[in-house]
Amino acid sequence: MNNFWKDKKILITGGNGFLGRHLVNKLLQKGIKRENIFTPTFNECDLRKMENCLRAVKGKDIVIHLAAVVGGIGFNRQHPGKCFFDNALMALNIIEAARLEKVEKIIGIGSVCAYPKDNIRIPFKEEDLWNGYPEETNAPYGLAKRFMLVQSQAYRKEYGLNAIHLLMVNLYGPGDNFNPDTSHVIPALIRKVDEAKKQGRKYIEAWGTGKPTREFFYVEDAAEGIILAAEKYNKAEPVNLGSGKEISIKDLAELICKLMGFKGEIRWDTSKPDGQPRRLFDHSRAEREFGFKAKTDFEQGLKKTIEWYKDSLKRI
Repeated sequence: MNNFWKDKKILITGGNGFLGRHLVNKLLQKGIKRENIFTPTFNECDLRKMENCLRAVKGKDIVIHLAAVVGGIGFNRQHPGKCFFDNALMALNIIEAARLEKVEKIIGIGSVCAYPKDNIRIPFKEEDLWNGYPEETNAPYGLAKRFMLVQSQAYRKEYGLNAIHLLMVNLYGPGDNFNPDTSHVIPALIRKVDEAKKQGRKYIEAWGTGKPTREFFYVEDAAEGIILAAEKYNKAEPVNLGSGKEISIKDLAELICKLMGFKGEIRWDTSKPDGQPRRLFDHSRAEREFGFKAKTDFEQGLKKTIEWYKDSLKRI
C-alpha cells in the first residue's frame, strides 16, 4: 500500500455511482480496508443540506467529491436549473464542511463542460478555462463546476485547505448509465443499436449531424488518475484528465454499429443540437505533475462496455 493511504479514512461522495464504484475497487486493490472507505447514498446523505455534509466529513482524512447531477445534452436542456443549483450547492457545502472539519485533502472532480465554446485552442489547456462562456446546452452545469474550482482556490489561499481540482472528459465503460433519458452518447448509442437489432429495425436515429468530435475516457483509467492525483498533486491549478484520443460522433456511431454487428442505417436528426464542435484535452500537466497517462485502447474499452451491457440485460 502507498503510505499516503495508510490508515486514512476516505469519504467518496457519489461513491455508489458509475465512477465511484470503479474508484472504490481500485482503492481496495491497493490494500485499503473497505471499512476505511465511506460511500453514503443520496438517501443517506443529501449533500444539498449542510448538516449532512458536516456529518459525512467528520473524522475523515480525504474527501473525493464525485457526486453530481449530470446527463447528456437532452437532460441538460431539460434541467438547466437543477444542473446548476444542485451541483453548485453540493460543492459549496462539501468544501466548506471539509474546511470546518479540518480535512487533510479534498479532491474535486470538474468537467470538460466548464471550458469555453469559442476562442479556445485545440487541445484544451487548463489556462484557457476562463477565456469564454461554455457551450449553451451544458453551460449551467459547466459553470457550477467552475465555481467549485474558484472555491477550492479561494479556500486554499485563505484557509490553507489542500483542495485540488481535476477536469474530466466524458467517461465510458462497464457500469455506465444506459437510461435513455439521462445517458451520454456512448451508452445511448449502444442501447439504440441493441434495441434496433432485437426489434428487427433497419436504422437507428442519432442526434445532430455527427460532425462534432469528442474525447472519451475509460472509467478505470479515470479512477487511476484520481488516485495518482490524490497521492502526488497538491497545487491550486486545475488538471485535465482524459485519454488524448479524439473521434467524431459519426465515426463513433459507425464503430459501435460495427462492433455490435449492426448493418442498418444511421439517421441523423439535425433538428437536435450538436453541442460543442470539438473537445480534446491537453494532458501534459497531468503527466508532468503526477505521472498519469491513460492506458486503455478505445476500441477495447468499447468492447468491454458493450459486453457489460449485454451481460447486465441477462441479469435482469
